[in-house]
Amino acid sequence: MCCFLGYGTEHKGYRCWDPLSKRIRISRHVVFWEHHMFYLESPSTASCSSAFSISRTFEMKDLGSLSYFLGLEVISTNDGINLSQAKYASDLLARAGITDSHIESTPLEPNLVGGLVYLTVTRPDIAYPVHVLSQFLSAPRTTHYAAVLRILRYIKGTLFHGLYFSAHSSLSLQAYSDADWAGDPTDRRSTTGYCLFLGNALISWHAKKQTFTARSSTETEYRALADTTAEVISIRWLLEDLGAHQSSPTDVFCDNRSAIQIAHNDVFHERTKHIEIDCHFIWQRILIDAVRIIVVGTLDQTADIFTKAHHPTRFRTLLSKLKMVSLAPT
Repeated sequence: MCCFLGYGTEHKGYRCWDPLSKRIRISRHVVFWEHHMFYLESPSTASCSSAFSISRTFEMKDLGSLSYFLGLEVISTNDGINLSQAKYASDLLARAGITDSHIESTPLEPNLVGGLVYLTVTRPDIAYPVHVLSQFLSAPRTTHYAAVLRILRYIKGTLFHGLYFSAHSSLSLQAYSDADWAGDPTDRRSTTGYCLFLGNALISWHAKKQTFTARSSTETEYRALADTTAEVISIRWLLEDLGAHQSSPTDVFCDNRSAIQIAHNDVFHERTKHIEIDCHFIWQRILIDAVRIIVVGTLDQTADIFTKAHHPTRFRTLLSKLKMVSLAPT
């Protein structure tokens, strides 16, 4: 958490005082919310408040320690921070008419899927099914309503699941990249899935249908690898702005050996010329030691949970790899 000082003159970005490193940083990766701001008070931030009095510029009100922010419940301890959306999920269940003793049989609200999309902020375990449902918002059918109900029932049974960010975790970045092939029966387009970990903490994930129909599984895996690499580069820039320099290449795990071979080959031919831009993009990032593509077994591919539906046993295995925790009150 930094103190906003103004705008950079020599470089584009926001000038912010970082109380941890006691340095002024210029970054474009800054998020503001017009009516909501918070800070974490500690001895290191005392000098920040005295040197830069934000209250002189902005009207402020002390609401105490951060516990609830934009629908996110925050539990902070000496060991780390827990994030969940249990209250938001409960409100969503109530809107759908799902309670302990009653399931509404009338049509669901059209914006329920939008509510599920926001719930994926702390619930990566529902990212894939919500991604699929979001493609049918304009003309939903009965089967789509049934799928929404199934997701809501799952949420009801895992209401307090969320993310955990350990205070003792390393700041080493790694990523998993995966894709199915021609998984959509309507247009035979594939789905890209990736997830990024900072130490043991899941910090970014994605499930999205690819723009074009791939002609081979290698092609679809390589397109996913390009998207994953782009996200890795973006996160590396953000970490650099925050003072967490990545001194070594980021490991990107992929379970397609052919895609990895293409990534390390600077010679293009008939089989790869239609994805030449992606080939150049990844290869150049390998050359500058920004990423390192590593093969991983299919059973150990964490990003598989973002590309397709799974049998319950396989789903639970993948879910454990996401390092989600249950924050149920005791």
